[in-house]
Amino acid sequence: MLTQTTTRVLEPSELGAALAILESEPVANAFVTARVQVAGLDPWRLGGEMWGWYADGRLRSLCYAGANLVPICATPEAVRAFADRARRTGRRCSSIVGPAGPTAALWRLLEPNWGPAREVRAHQPLMATEELPAVAPDHFVRRIRKDELDVIMPACVAMFTEEVGVSPLAGDGGLLYQARVAELVGSGRSFARIEDGRVLFKAEIGAATPQACQIQGVWVDPEFRGRGLSESGMAAVVRYALADVAPIVSLYVNDYNTPARAAYRRVGFHEVGAFMSVLF
Repeated sequence: MLTQTTTRVLEPSELGAALAILESEPVANAFVTARVQVAGLDPWRLGGEMWGWYADGRLRSLCYAGANLVPICATPEAVRAFADRARRTGRRCSSIVGPAGPTAALWRLLEPNWGPAREVRAHQPLMATEELPAVAPDHFVRRIRKDELDVIMPACVAMFTEEVGVSPLAGDGGLLYQARVAELVGSGRSFARIEDGRVLFKAEIGAATPQACQIQGVWVDPEFRGRGLSESGMAAVVRYALADVAPIVSLYVNDYNTPARAAYRRVGFHEVGAFMSVLF
């Protein structure tokens, strides 16, 4: 008997089914899970559509289609269906990002229509830890106060530009990016070491669910690199995260960033998978 499949935008009433899939892989899906837990499935609140792939009427795979296109627990058949839908709607995202296998398959199908990409990062190790850090934390790393937004913002812009290759201030003048930084500061998930008004180290807990959280935006002032600030700073942030946010702390890193990968391993992170990013 042939399996009947279909792909469509999820209804808000399907929140439970969507969360069941998202929470089946809490570390890999932390980014999208956090958004859905807060906003539900309404596209306006979610900031994008949640596509579902159904087999015999049962929801099996997801794809978040917003500023990023993110395949979630996507089978090969689901990837093909999501690619077909993405081709029909046209590219609206600034990147495709997600677990390396499904993301690579999705990009192979979309590249003839959406390519070329500005950059493809085919292998980004996904790392996680559930243990207190193996190195001493930097006790000068602390939560950023709301009145320090102007202090932390230049470091955030420098990190984003260095990491992504374009400034977050382009386009809308940085309004959306500044709002996101302010949200993280306001929620107590932005951390830094600041001396004489200068940010030496910073990082944020960008996505947080009861099961797992994801550290992002790790940056050290170029003049202070090579002094161990990333290790001791990350150790401090991991301690905050384990104590206040979630029992698993994760991040993903470019495979060519050998110093960062080594530093994260010394802190206690280990590889649990791999992501891939396609940047437009």
